[in-house]
Amino acid sequence: MPHLIAINLASEPFTKRRPVILGALVAGLALVALLVLQIHLIVTERRQMAEAREAVAHAEAELRKLALEQGQLESFLRQPENAEVLDRNLLLNALIMRKAISWTVLFADLEKTMPHNVKLISIRPEVTPQNQISLQMMVGAQSSEPVLQLLKNLESSPLFGPSSVQNWLPPSQSEPLYRYRVNVVYGQKL
Repeated sequence: MPHLIAINLASEPFTKRRPVILGALVAGLALVALLVLQIHLIVTERRQMAEAREAVAHAEAELRKLALEQGQLESFLRQPENAEVLDRNLLLNALIMRKAISWTVLFADLEKTMPHNVKLISIRPEVTPQNQISLQMMVGAQSSEPVLQLLKNLESSPLFGPSSVQNWLPPSQSEPLYRYRVNVVYGQKL
C-alpha cells in the first residue's frame, strides 16, 4: 500500500476556523434575537404610553367638565333666593351631626376611663371640621391626683386622643372640689 504524504501547496497554511465562525454565527443570532426583543419592548412601551396619555387626557377632560359643573352649581347656590336654603341646610346638617353622637356609648366609654373619685360636672361634645368629636368636660375631685390619673387613662385609651387641661379652679365655699376644664378628642365614629 503506497504511503501518502500530505502536502499543502497553498501560500497560507490551512487553519480550522469553523468553531470561530460557528461561535460568531451563534453570537450574531443571539444579538439579532435581543434586537428583536428590544424592538418588541419599545413598540409595546410606546403603545402603553399612548394609552396612558389618552387616559390622562380623558381624565383631564372629565375634570374640566366637573369643575365647570361645580362652578355652575356654586353660582346657582350663591344666588340670593338659594342662599337662605343653603344656610338652612348647613344648619340642619350641623344639628344632625351633633345628634349622631351616642350619649350612651359616650358615657360608657368615659366610665371605663374615669377614676371612681373624679366627678363629671359637665360635658359638651363638638364636631370639628375634620369630623372628629371634641369633648369639653368640667371634672371635679378632692385633689389633683385623681384628675392626673384621668388624663393618663384618657391618653392611654384607644377611644380617646390627646387631652389637655384648659384651666382649673380651686375649691370654694359653694364648690368643695378642685374643678378642671379638660378637652379631649373622642374616637366615636359618626
